[in-house]
Amino acid sequence: MKKDIHPNYREVVFLDTSINQKFTTRSTVDTKDTIVMEDGKTYPLVKIEVSSASHPFYTGSKSNLFGVAGRVERFNKKYGK
Repeated sequence: MKKDIHPNYREVVFLDTSINQKFTTRSTVDTKDTIVMEDGKTYPLVKIEVSSASHPFYTGSKSNLFGVAGRVERFNKKYGK
């Protein structure tokens, strides 16, 4: 294989911020945040708002986790309106 053409594939921790749940997997995502896990190792950290652990489709929850006000606020924060 050619050198320096492949992305950095490594273990990364994803943090679901809606329920504060962490899970470790391998990814090429680039991030500047890090976290020290229970095993004492430092991993790159990616913060996400929804994962399979909190999404109503996967959890079977019929309630709407995200209110309209929260969606509008998140949209304005993200796009600077």
